[in-house]
Amino acid sequence: MMIKNNAAFYHKLYGVKKSRVVYYKKDFIDYVLMVLITAVVIVLSYGYRHIMSIIGVPLCIFAILAFGMRHGVEFKVPLILRRPQDLLYMLIYKFRNLRLVYLAAVGLLLLENVLITATPSLPHHVELMRKVALGLFYIHFVSITIFRTAILLDHLAKKELVREVLMQTAWARVIKENTNMTLEVLHAYCTGILTHLVLIAPWYLVITHAFYSVVFLPVTCVVGVLIHLLWLRTTNDWFYRDHWLGHNSELEFIFLHGPHHDAIPSGLIAVAENGYLEGFLRHTIGFPVTFYNPVIACAVYTFEIKGDIELHQYIPGVFPRLSKKVMENNQHSTHHYGPLEPYSLGAKSTQAASTQQRKRAIYQIPEEIRNSVQMDEELTNFVWDNPTYRKTLSLYDKYQK
Repeated sequence: MMIKNNAAFYHKLYGVKKSRVVYYKKDFIDYVLMVLITAVVIVLSYGYRHIMSIIGVPLCIFAILAFGMRHGVEFKVPLILRRPQDLLYMLIYKFRNLRLVYLAAVGLLLLENVLITATPSLPHHVELMRKVALGLFYIHFVSITIFRTAILLDHLAKKELVREVLMQTAWARVIKENTNMTLEVLHAYCTGILTHLVLIAPWYLVITHAFYSVVFLPVTCVVGVLIHLLWLRTTNDWFYRDHWLGHNSELEFIFLHGPHHDAIPSGLIAVAENGYLEGFLRHTIGFPVTFYNPVIACAVYTFEIKGDIELHQYIPGVFPRLSKKVMENNQHSTHHYGPLEPYSLGAKSTQAASTQQRKRAIYQIPEEIRNSVQMDEELTNFVWDNPTYRKTLSLYDKYQK
């Protein structure tokens, strides 16, 4: 349900409001607890001998070590013990923000499983479907990881350019002449890999526990596409609320959204706007994609994560090169380079776009996404032509040949 212009809903907090965009050394114990929970989620989801656990657990260890090297260490009573009620609030927020399309996706999967059980004489070939689903799962993860690794290599080769660009932005508070850029780039890469394998853990659990039928495949694919088209129309509405919480509830920032802002603003970090545990929670309680037929889920996950990687490349001159025209039409970079706003997806398609491009967009992308920044303009008085936006565009003029 759309609740337009209702700040009482979108900015509702039961706990204490404390806006956050960075980690501090005082967060060390909370961060360690968050990463340990992440490791437990990985092992319980995949099994301790699974390749994802073999990759994921060492990445969790690296994340803790990198935090100490990048931020320092301070031992303080963790926030999660000082305000444990915020955990309950977190769950209330997630369930209150659920959309009907999510319930429709879950319902479709449950219906398919009931029908499979009720019609054992039909050639469902559930074991074959599970093998196909698992194959698609691994193809998705490996292909995105190869793409991310190509980005890593270009960032390492151009790490001094990365330093030079970031020192001209709000990241100058972190990136200095003596900053170890190899560590910063590797940290961003590992953040992306770890976030990715945790985000798709709910999908893996569904694949390995639910049943899929060859007989029902055409119907579930078509209905899955229709559900996703409806989801696209409410994505920005859902995301604004969840993203606002990720920055204004201190516990949600530290335990959910923080890792997404802790690494340099590069495509290396991006996995559909998520932190480690945030991806797992969102794709269990929030995003419907986990529950689609695996064919549709694989296509959606691959398209969206690859696109999110490209749309987070806010360091010009480094692969994958994001065009200035795309930058002119979207302000998520502003969110990563200073101000908290925009909390929405941050797009404004009419900005610097030709008539032909706008007509094409009308038939491809819902209005709710094309002009998603309207929510920020109405709820936070966000100004499109702001200094951070202009500075970012000037960097693209300077470095993006």
